[in-house]
Amino acid sequence: MSKSISTVLKPSLWLKDNIMIFYGSAIDAKTHNHHAIQVVWETQNAHCVWPEGELSGSFIIGPGVKHQVKLNEGWILLIEPSSILGLSLKRLLGSSGVISINNMVKRYSVAATPILQPIAEISQLFEQLNIDVNFAVNDQQITDNRIQKLMDKLNLCLLDECQKPANWRAANVAAELYLSESRFLHLFKQQLGVAWRPYLRWRRLSCACNAIAKGASVTEAAYIAGFSDGPHLSKTFNSMFGLTITDAKAIFFKD
Repeated sequence: MSKSISTVLKPSLWLKDNIMIFYGSAIDAKTHNHHAIQVVWETQNAHCVWPEGELSGSFIIGPGVKHQVKLNEGWILLIEPSSILGLSLKRLLGSSGVISINNMVKRYSVAATPILQPIAEISQLFEQLNIDVNFAVNDQQITDNRIQKLMDKLNLCLLDECQKPANWRAANVAAELYLSESRFLHLFKQQLGVAWRPYLRWRRLSCACNAIAKGASVTEAAYIAGFSDGPHLSKTFNSMFGLTITDAKAIFFKD
């Protein structure tokens, strides 16, 4: 999203296991790219420019594609490319860097304020795209007790008991679960539908955002989420979403 500025209404942000959900208005100040797949579902006046062309309406932007977006109002979704949802979107993209979905989805009706159930709202989008997908890991679907034990430990972050990065290296986690590293990585992806490294990266970024939302500085949030310092957190956040954590704090977490 690069440096985005709200021009119509105060934007709202939600970050889950493999997806960042944004509703509001945004202007990309410069051409940029990022790791996440980007879906724009317009309420009003969305426009995308990229090296091979431009289009308006609702669209999907592939990972790593340089682009600029202007959105007066609507949804922006940033999705892990290796997740189940990301793979479904990559199939829609095919060999294209950007595709229009105007002929597949209706324009989003103006949202109620505040939006209390964003997942329910954007589920309409994926129903129209004929994509059946869960937006977050459902612990009840995990059948392996060792992976469930790991998820229970990860979920301590929700109780402000975040674990530090040394505890989350694949080799260390595998040893704690009495598995080889290769077996652990295979089992985790089988059970969760996404590889360990990208899943952990999203969880740590979510942890940092939760800390900032509760009043932590960027430096404090970086420490809580296991990044070496504020610049490390911001660089990772920018690489994933095209937005620095400082910009995100100013836009989404100000009073």
